[in-house]
Amino acid sequence: MPDDFSPNGVTRTLQAIAIIDDDALVRSAMKNLVEALGYEASSFSSAASFLATDLKLIDLVISDLQMPGMNGLELQARLNECAPALPFVVMTAFPQERVRRRALDSGARAFLEKPCAADDVVDVITALVGPPRQIS
Repeated sequence: MPDDFSPNGVTRTLQAIAIIDDDALVRSAMKNLVEALGYEASSFSSAASFLATDLKLIDLVISDLQMPGMNGLELQARLNECAPALPFVVMTAFPQERVRRRALDSGARAFLEKPCAADDVVDVITALVGPPRQIS
């Protein structure tokens, strides 16, 4: 599939990044950062609300680890089944080496510690989806 084509026939110009976190302040700050970098961003307060979207329109997922309902590792396992090529990044305020290892061994592309340094977020995003495409 071309980078700027979506399955519903709508031309996409920006890479779409999904941010999933139950903390509204974290969601807002991360969404603002991602959009300021030149990407499209969508934020979700839960894994369930994210899974209700069209995953084909998402280029990267950045998810909190500890959330009510489905946690980040459970979401990652679900995405491994239904969208295995979708890059997944875990972020948490409670980093533990065994959890980090489990996430990375299960296919997470990066493990960010909150509060996330903006440079770290930029590095991860550009490594996984490239620099933002320009709108012409």
